[in-house]
Parts: sequence; C-alpha cells; structure tokens
Amino acid sequence: MLRRSFLKLGLAGLSAPVVLGRAVATEAAPPGIKFNVTYFDVPQIKGSRDVTDAGDGTIWVCGQRNGTLGRFDPRSGELKVVALGEGAAPHGVIRGPDGAAWVTEGGQNAIARVDDKTHKVDLFKLPEGRDKANLNTGVFDKDGILWFTGQNGIVGRFDPKDAKMEIKDAPRGRGAYGITLTPSGEVWYASLAGNHIAQVNPGTFEITVVEPPTPGQGARRVWSDSKDRVWVSEWNSGNVSAYDTLSKSWKTWKLPGDKPRAYSVYVDDADKVWVTDFSTNAIVHFDPVTEAFTSFPSSKPGANVRQMDGRSGEAWGGESGHDRLVRIQTVRQA
Repeated sequence: MLRRSFLKLGLAGLSAPVVLGRAVATEAAPPGIKFNVTYFDVPQIKGSRDVTDAGDGTIWVCGQRNGTLGRFDPRSGELKVVALGEGAAPHGVIRGPDGAAWVTEGGQNAIARVDDKTHKVDLFKLPEGRDKANLNTGVFDKDGILWFTGQNGIVGRFDPKDAKMEIKDAPRGRGAYGITLTPSGEVWYASLAGNHIAQVNPGTFEITVVEPPTPGQGARRVWSDSKDRVWVSEWNSGNVSAYDTLSKSWKTWKLPGDKPRAYSVYVDDADKVWVTDFSTNAIVHFDPVTEAFTSFPSSKPGANVRQMDGRSGEAWGGESGHDRLVRIQTVRQA
C-alpha cells in the first residue's frame, strides 16, 4: 500500500493552470453546430497523457513523465497532483464503478487505485513472471471486473472485490493496446504490433482475433459506440474504421490529408467520432451519418494528443507535448 501524497494548486498560485484561449474552429462546422476549443495549461502534469471524466465536473489526467495523476477543475482552474510512487509512469486512467480513478501504471508494473475522496493510492502488482508488461489501457465490464492490456503481449483481468488478478498471453504476442466495452457487454482490444482487433470473452477469458480489412493497418485504440460498433484508429494506414459486432462487417474511412497518422479514437454520447492525427497535429471530428470530417489543429506544434475521452457535449484530450489539456465543446444552435 502506498502513502498518499498530493499538492493542491489554486488560481492564486504562481504555477496554477491557465486558460490559454477559446476559439471557434476555423473549419466549417455542420449546420446548427458550433465548436468551442479551450486549452488549459497544467505544467505540474508532465507528459499529460490519458484523461477521463472524474464524475463531478473535474478531469483526471496522467502525468506519464513525472509519475503523477492530476485532477483538474476547469471551472476554477484548481489542480490537485497525486504522486503515484517511485518510478511511476502512468499510461491509462478510467473511472471505476466505485468512483475511484483506476490507472494502468506501467512504471511500477501495477494497477493503481486512487480514491476519489482522499486521493489515497493503492497498488496491485502484476504476478511474478509478468515483469515489464508495458501496461496500457483498462476498461470495466458490467460485473465490475477490470480488463487491461500490456503492449509486451498480455491481457489481464482484476477483480477489485478480492484483488484477484489473472494474466493471459495475447495471441500473436506483442501489441495489445486500446481496449473498450460494447453496450452488449463484449470486451474488445486493439493490437498495434499485431495489426488486428480481438474479442475477449469475459466468462472464459477466450480471445478471438478479428482481422481488419486493411493489411498492416496498425490498429492502435478502440472505442465502442451505442450500436455495438467498435471504432478503430489505424496508426499505419491513417484510417478510422468501424467493425459492426452484430453484422460482423467493416466500414473504413481515410482521414483528411496526405499521410494521416490516426493515434486515438473516442466516440461521444451522440455517436460522433473523435480521432487524433499526429500528421496534421490535429483532433479530427467525424460524423458517421454525413461522413464529414472537421479538423481542429492545435495552437502549438507537436501537441501529441495520445488519447481522448469526454462527457456530454465535451471532448477532452491531453497534449502530451505541451503539458496541457484541450477541451472541444459541441454547442447546438437554434
């Protein structure tokens, strides 16, 4: 068990978060829609990486380069910084059924739980023989079991009720990356090095590989929409694709630009798709109904948004290249 350590920074502090600006996207928005883009500087969160909604208006963000988890309040600018332990290098964070933040903590090769009230940190180490798993991303299933990936070729499950952890080798070895849960309760993950997606049976832990239509595509992250379609960001091909788990069919779209590099994908509560493109240094909004793209280039070069998440009307990302957060609000106009 790790002792709690956090620093609270208010707007009056010299290093408090700063709202750097708000601007309507320069590209044409869909009719009746306006997008507001806001950047928040969080310099105490080094390598601001994965983000998630904390459930109370604040945002959790991983500081991968300085072993921290930040809790940022965009309403007040207040930032709380939780130290995760010596050698920590957090990758992914999600909000669990218990309200706590659950972190895939690659530096300590452990799953970390950060209490949402006290910010106390508990570490659950991977079993012996599973060193340097390069932990990546997690998701909770409908029974409250945490499923997670490790790029060095593992898929794991953890039961918070009894702290039981089970690790399984991923088919085809290295590459297990993004992971998601469909509305019907299926667990799916992407394999970047393995160029495929895979379904994990929550009951039997059986893993079934599904091949995307584009060879060598570099499936990096996945996110389910409300219709049981698994959306895939393809790093090598620059595509965003959707696998319909019900009809077992694929659709694929190329991102705008000459050589797009699709890193992450997030699907909001309106089933609109958000993809980060390293080639154009932009967040790209995609409407599956109209098949239209709207691009939001960062205000600084080298933003490197590696993951997105959000809540109703808001898409959030961490600009790991600048230690700041970006929020894109969707405003529906009369």
